[in-house]
Formats: sequence, C-alpha cells, structure tokens
Amino acid sequence: MLTITEFQVEHIKDPFRILAGKRYEYKLDIEVPEDDELYSENGLYVRAIYNEQEEGGNLVKYDLYEKTTDRYLDFDLEDDEVQVIEAFCREHLGDAEE
Repeated sequence: MLTITEFQVEHIKDPFRILAGKRYEYKLDIEVPEDDELYSENGLYVRAIYNEQEEGGNLVKYDLYEKTTDRYLDFDLEDDEVQVIEAFCREHLGDAEE
C-alpha cells in the first residue's frame, strides 16, 4: 500500500470554459514498501488530475514518476491505491492555489 508523504495542488485555469467543472493538478510524493514492484530508491511521485463538478468529483488521470530523475514509469496502481489517491485529492481541494 502506498503512503502520501507530501503534496502540492494547483487549480488549472480554464479562461475559455472549455472543460466542465474545475480541474486540479496534484503532485503527490509517495512511499511504497521495498517489496512492492513500484519501489524505487530514487523515490516516487504521482501527478494526478482531479475534476470537481456540481454532482461530485473524480480522478481523471494519474501518472507515476521517479522523483530524482522525473522519469515516467509505465505502471498502473491497484484499485485500492487509486481510491486512496482519489480520496486524498477530494479532501485537499481547499488547499489549491486559485
């Protein structure tokens, strides 16, 4: 299971109102156990896009990166890990820079 250790969130501005709702970009520093296939000595982070609408919000997309090299990692998270990230994003919408 992953643990979110630090995060940054920013509201993605859409001055032309092309997108429905509000979108937020998160950078989540994560830790995973050494025996996890995602583990990297260089550390990991998740770049996530979260969409908030009147009827609720959802995780639109996420990508995994190696922290020190910014190298993209082509891995999918397990369903429970995706749920942890989605819940975290929902809980921290108020921390976004407008």
